[in-house]
Order: sequence, then C-alpha cells, then structure tokens
Amino acid sequence: MEIPVELSRIIINETSDQQVVFLKEKEGERMFPIVIGIVEIFAIDRRLKGIKPPRPMTHDLLEQILNSLDANIEKVVIDDLKHHTFYAKIYLRNNGQVLKIDSRPSDALALCVATDAPIFVEEHVFDIASQ
Repeated sequence: MEIPVELSRIIINETSDQQVVFLKEKEGERMFPIVIGIVEIFAIDRRLKGIKPPRPMTHDLLEQILNSLDANIEKVVIDDLKHHTFYAKIYLRNNGQVLKIDSRPSDALALCVATDAPIFVEEHVFDIASQ
C-alpha cells in the first residue's frame, strides 16, 4: 500500500557530501530520513525557497523536457529499501500512457519539488525505515 508523504524538513551541511531529507506521513506521525547528495539538496532547497537560477540546472532541464513533450509526473513512489539503500520509481504520463521509471530517490524528490508531484512511500519501506 502506498502512503502519501511530504518533505518534512531538510538538513544542509555544506561541509559534507551527504545531506538529509525527512519524509513524513501526511496523515500520521511516522517519518524517516534519506541521505542525498549536495546537488539534489540544493535543487530542492532552491525550489522550496522560490529561487530561480540564471541558467537551468539538471532538474530544471528535465522539467523543461517533460513540459515540451507534454508529459507530466503523476507521482513518485519510494518503493524499496535494501542494504541501507532506498529505491524509487517515477510514474510519468505521456500520450495517455504511464511509464514507470527507476530513479534514485534524491533525483525523484528534486523533480517532485520542481513539478509539485505527489510523493508516496510503500508501507513495507516505512516498516523498515522507521525502526
């Protein structure tokens, strides 16, 4: 079962390559952290603050490509956790067809913030990650 979540908070540590985002149930108390890279955390932070770079960054470019193809991100699902590594899928709709694309959670979350797409976490991931 997919549980709707939201970005609860982000922690930026400019002296480290590892940054942290927390995903929290929209209608519950469970939450867990995901460690992501500095490029993705800055992309997320910039979008949340409404800061537009002078030139498109990678996630901005992907958003522009999707828009030019009349495709949209329906949702992102954090669907597995194996050996301390999270896995995600981006559900992309184009021409009436839904494509399921494997993604790093960090890239998927950055695209969600860019496109206002909803984020979900599979129940079993919550069970493992919130222990």
